[in-house]
Amino acid sequence: MGKITGFMEFQRQEEAYLAPAERLKNYKEFVIHLSDEQAKLQGARCMDCGIPFCNNGCPVNNIIPDWNDLVFKGNYREAIDVLHSTNNFPEFTGRICPAPCEAACTLGIHEDPVGIKSIEHKIIDVAWEKGWVQPQPAEIKTGKRVAIVGSGPAGLAAAQQLARAGHSVTVFEKADRIGGLLRYGIPDFKMEKSHIDRRIAQMEAEGVEFRTSVLIGKDFPASIHNQAKDTIFPEDLAKDFDAIVLAGGAEMPRDLPVPGRELKGVHFAMEFLPQQNKVNAGDKLKDQIKATGKHVIVIGGGDTGSDCVGTSNRHGAASVTQFELLPRPPEQEDKPMVWPYWPIKLRTSSSHEEGCERDWAVATKRLEGKNGKVEKLIACRVEWKDGKMSEVPGSEFELKADLVLLAMGFVSPVQTVLDAFGVAKDARGNAKAATEGEKSYATSVPKVFAAGDMRRGQSLVVWAIREGRQCARAVDAFLMGESVLPR
Repeated sequence: MGKITGFMEFQRQEEAYLAPAERLKNYKEFVIHLSDEQAKLQGARCMDCGIPFCNNGCPVNNIIPDWNDLVFKGNYREAIDVLHSTNNFPEFTGRICPAPCEAACTLGIHEDPVGIKSIEHKIIDVAWEKGWVQPQPAEIKTGKRVAIVGSGPAGLAAAQQLARAGHSVTVFEKADRIGGLLRYGIPDFKMEKSHIDRRIAQMEAEGVEFRTSVLIGKDFPASIHNQAKDTIFPEDLAKDFDAIVLAGGAEMPRDLPVPGRELKGVHFAMEFLPQQNKVNAGDKLKDQIKATGKHVIVIGGGDTGSDCVGTSNRHGAASVTQFELLPRPPEQEDKPMVWPYWPIKLRTSSSHEEGCERDWAVATKRLEGKNGKVEKLIACRVEWKDGKMSEVPGSEFELKADLVLLAMGFVSPVQTVLDAFGVAKDARGNAKAATEGEKSYATSVPKVFAAGDMRRGQSLVVWAIREGRQCARAVDAFLMGESVLPR
């Protein structure tokens, strides 16, 4: 490493944020990435540990020590090449990945880990600024055609890899814009959509064709069918393409089966969040779900719930409360016990810092209202013992609620898509496909593959990119007999 004792000399430097009062005025990103000097010192903290667990902690197996060293030396041109060798879209992961690599950092055993995510963010932003991110069209075309169903991170990663291998790739997306849950599931203040748009432009220059507002399948519910302008049946897709990759998201939300669920003002998070993204993109919506002046309750303590908090605050909510069914996590994890795995500990997001009451070990009993509109939520305290939950006697309480947002995770992909293709499913309703062996990522239906949330269920963007890349290699080998694409 460039500074062999850097981990003993320099402290972790967090990326700065604009003040809440300033960032709540708009939906723009507010993270201030590291200066050149700050990035250099963070790179210097990488400790030449001998066995870099961060490589394995990262789902795409980023070669982290190498680009840490290159940033320390100021060699961003080579750093972006190393970063791109494992990750097609570091501008996505550098903004929204929770950084399991940092949890696996060897320095993290006894000190704050290296700021890997902030260095990644810095590298890709410099690369775009310098014009180093350019199309890489294939020199030789194979004549093979591949259809990608879904344009989220898994679909985009698979599409780019396959196009660079020389195949003709068409990406089908049911929404009106490309990006999947990157586009409509992540608020703009966490990732502005211009990052997706310039990748789309790069991929189009590499030969990828994008088709929006197209459903692949049949017998969709009206809520989904109304989004699209065209429908293509699986059998017709199979006639036109040599291979098909199912790369949609896990979009079936977990519901809340309590009395009063049918009241107006109770919505899934993914009914609420995409609307604001559409408005930010210039769309005019009728009856947008707004939190303005309302008492908002978010049920679910994960990232989606946090996104609902941040969006509600930008709407100008009167109050925002977030509930989690599980107990409050510890402030600090037991590092010797959990390292190098992802620890359970209390995590406070930038949205929480903007204003939110948080509570744990709370269960919703019912929702009440008048004239069909929700007005209050009745909840109780729960305790957990031996993995089982029970209500704490006499703990029932109520809160005013004008808007209730359900953000309790997602249970599976849209089943009508998998049923239309006739692929075998696992016990959780995902497309069944192995990740190793000669038929990796292949479903039970000939020439149909699955990757990302469609195969593994709800997961991280970085896992979707990994699966998209690995699936692309499997498809390339299926079409050509072998593949030079990396896993």
